[in-house]
Amino acid sequence: MSREEKFDGMLMAMAQQHEGGVQDLLDTIFNFLARKTDFYTGGGEGAAEKLVNSKFKKHQATAIAKHNKEKAERAKQEQKRQENVEKKRKEEQEAAKMMLDDDSPCKIEEVTDEMADKLEEEWTNKSESSASVPGTSSSPVNGQTEAAAEKKKPEEAKTKEDDDEEDEVEKGKLKPNSGNGADMPNYRWTQTLQEVEVRVPLKVSFVARPKDVKVVITKKHLTCGIKGHPPIIDGDFPHEVKLEDSTWVIEDGKTLLINLEKVNKMQWWSHIVTSDPEISTKKVNPEPSKLSDLDGETRGLVEKMMYDQRQKELGLPTSDEQKKQDVIKKFMQQHPEMDFSKCKFN
Repeated sequence: MSREEKFDGMLMAMAQQHEGGVQDLLDTIFNFLARKTDFYTGGGEGAAEKLVNSKFKKHQATAIAKHNKEKAERAKQEQKRQENVEKKRKEEQEAAKMMLDDDSPCKIEEVTDEMADKLEEEWTNKSESSASVPGTSSSPVNGQTEAAAEKKKPEEAKTKEDDDEEDEVEKGKLKPNSGNGADMPNYRWTQTLQEVEVRVPLKVSFVARPKDVKVVITKKHLTCGIKGHPPIIDGDFPHEVKLEDSTWVIEDGKTLLINLEKVNKMQWWSHIVTSDPEISTKKVNPEPSKLSDLDGETRGLVEKMMYDQRQKELGLPTSDEQKKQDVIKKFMQQHPEMDFSKCKFN
């Protein structure tokens, strides 16, 4: 632990007990120096003021440099995110165009892994039988696939019902904004897998200071607003936050900025407080740079979910469906003597 961080815990505890914010905290510190030390008199006339000014300017420069750096990094990340979104959009358009241009005579639809294995075994046996009897037609294969189609119909109907039910659940939910959050009437929020950022315009005619606002953050609840006025946000979180890593500041005297650290870093929030409208978490667009923070197995699952979701939105096969199609295509290539022109795989 560095010397600068040695007293952070103690100072943070002191700051939290001063409702008036930094102004009250500084008042307490200078009052202590006046009562318990010779700070104002020990160094001669003007020495104390000179010392305070020098330390103020030193740390002011550090704070401004840090703020500007973070602002530049956020702008760079937003630009990169926009570029990635545009790149994905173009890739999806190209993929959709390729599918529309595909004039393959054999339509291949979803089958289960068990059905694919069974079909391959049946076709292999039928091919051997056909080879042993001259002039034998492969038409029974079509009959077998038609029987498989009839067998598959109840399962397809069930899948359609599940999709309809899922659509009903998502119906009415808001589309996420560019930061995977939502633009509400009185505030805007964004999120990553690690944290949530809430920006609350204070809508006051004066430059707001910490003493002018009231912010109360607990593990499951948030209350914030101007003192003496009804809260702007007052409700329960959908999930818990880490209190020790959740902070708030006032930007430019006009905006309350609240950062909430998630406890569960593998979960997208659908709203900030449970009383507000939900967003569709299936439509969030996490930054690739954040995926690199995950372990290999988790990252693979997240990337697969993202890919499958994009494929569904375009009406294209998911990774599992594509795998099944590849099995059938490979079998067709291995058996060119069989006629698949009128075959429909269900």
